[in-house]
Amino acid sequence: MKKLTILLLLIVSFSCSKEQQSVDAIVINANVYTVNDAFTKAEAFAIKDGKFFEVGTTEEIKAKYTSAREIDAEGKTIVPGFIDAHCHFLGLGFNQQAVNLVGTKSFEDVVKRVLDFQNKNNVSFITGRGWDQNDWEEKKFPNNTLLNKMFPDTPVALTRVDGHAILCNQAALDLGKVTVDSKVEGGEVVIENGELTGVLVDNAENLVMNYWPKPTRDDTVKALMAAQDICFDLGLTTVDDAGLSQASIEIIDSLQQAGDLKMRVYAMVSFSKDNVEYYTKKGIIKTDRLNVRSFKFYADGALGSRGAMLRAPYSDKPNHFGLLVTDLETFNASAQKIADSEYQMNTHAIGDSANHAVLETYNKVLNGKPDRRWRVEHAQVVSQEDFNLYKNVLPSIQPTHATSDMYWAEDRLGSERVKGAYAYKQLLNAYGKVALGTDFPVEQVSPFLTFYAAVARQDLEQFPEDGFQKENGLTREETLKGMTIWAAYSNFEENEKGSIEQGKLADFIILDKDIMTVDQNEIPNIKVEQTFVNGEEQ
Repeated sequence: MKKLTILLLLIVSFSCSKEQQSVDAIVINANVYTVNDAFTKAEAFAIKDGKFFEVGTTEEIKAKYTSAREIDAEGKTIVPGFIDAHCHFLGLGFNQQAVNLVGTKSFEDVVKRVLDFQNKNNVSFITGRGWDQNDWEEKKFPNNTLLNKMFPDTPVALTRVDGHAILCNQAALDLGKVTVDSKVEGGEVVIENGELTGVLVDNAENLVMNYWPKPTRDDTVKALMAAQDICFDLGLTTVDDAGLSQASIEIIDSLQQAGDLKMRVYAMVSFSKDNVEYYTKKGIIKTDRLNVRSFKFYADGALGSRGAMLRAPYSDKPNHFGLLVTDLETFNASAQKIADSEYQMNTHAIGDSANHAVLETYNKVLNGKPDRRWRVEHAQVVSQEDFNLYKNVLPSIQPTHATSDMYWAEDRLGSERVKGAYAYKQLLNAYGKVALGTDFPVEQVSPFLTFYAAVARQDLEQFPEDGFQKENGLTREETLKGMTIWAAYSNFEENEKGSIEQGKLADFIILDKDIMTVDQNEIPNIKVEQTFVNGEEQ
């Protein structure tokens, strides 16, 4: 009888136990920040069919699942894959094919880099990007005299770091027949002493660039693949490309469908009337890795090149208010058309005047249309009375702009107006969420510099000691959310990515340090050890 009882107990025990389920991979012994609603932590998770299958403790996951791929994180930190909510992914790739002018300390340094590039590559048209006159001893726009001497026959176009001004030699200006009498709405042909300097601001760039050779498909493919390598190394798994042509979007889609481009792309379609007409008729385009459901507009230029539209004159340039890049009639009509579609409108607005105009239009056309998540990109200078207009408008901000611009922003804006600049905490309080990005290649690609700038409000030398307008810094939790779940929300993708939760895409990264607890000054030095998209290492 005793033996029979033991046998029955064994049978019952065996029948009540479950066999381990086979999954594609399990990750154990990790310090996982799930970034779920409760911001809870975990130790392990199982992955199946490219998604998180279950999240829990190492003991729970090992007891329930088995896999040929078991990753022991050895206590290292795992967070959701970073989402850059505003960048120029394709532009980053093209930059690898041009002269890198970032960090130049003088115009002579710029010219030397161009000469070195041309001696090595011998191209028919020279492009470069990254100069910033604010980093030079003489903080004024350059002129093209030296370029004309060095390159009398080869067109040269060198883009300022923010993309809102270019310096062209005479050979380039001749392409567009640019003269001292050339005028363009929303742009400026810079003249000094009655002569062309070669500097073209905002829409005036098109006077030359409309005649510049268009990149081939091979050039575009090469650029995309180069950008992908850079971004994966830094833990980015989704990029919001702020301004793409229809042709570029179609190349991205074809590379993703072929399995060559693994990066997920949220595409903002560059504004043109034809593009608005085409995509609003076509409707949202959504695949596993591509999401096309927004338009990118420009309201004004940039603060560094004094193209940002201000409500009162620049403090360092009396009687100058900046530039309105898109006329209000076109902007308002386009906003109404997009409001009547499923598409999102994302508008670059730097100056307080531009922010005011965009916010007024958004709130007017979206009245009675909830949860549209229309975005203001940068939201850089906002009048105090306008923060309440962000209640229904999502701020898409780039923290490194604050730490890059802090050396001269007060010169442009004055001591009072600068208080409403780079006001990330105020914007967060107004809307309840912020989407964080870098605006690369205007800034460096690294999400860790984004994180550091948002939290510390300092440069890499820990200046200023107390942080630049530190009251507008973000907490680490807010920052991580802004780079993951809130960025996903800004793309209407919060139900599929942005956190480590059951059923979501298995996009995650393993870090060599705990980004939430490491000494603040160590944040920029954090390294990504592994990047996973769909549970596959990249």
